[in-house]
Amino acid sequence: MSGKIVNLRTARKRRARTEKAKTGEANAARFGIPKAEREGAARERERTARDLDGHRRERDE
Repeated sequence: MSGKIVNLRTARKRRARTEKAKTGEANAARFGIPKAEREGAARERERTARDLDGHRRERDE
């Protein structure tokens, strides 16, 4: 039973570091879009919605 000797403190720190890196990558994917790009995309969505509404036909009932 000759197993590898592991320092539990460093193993916990290593696990915590990898967990923080994983959550950091997730946050970067969620919040990593620059403000100008976000606002440009919002303007584009508003413009396409406005154009679509302008092309809709009104129904007489």
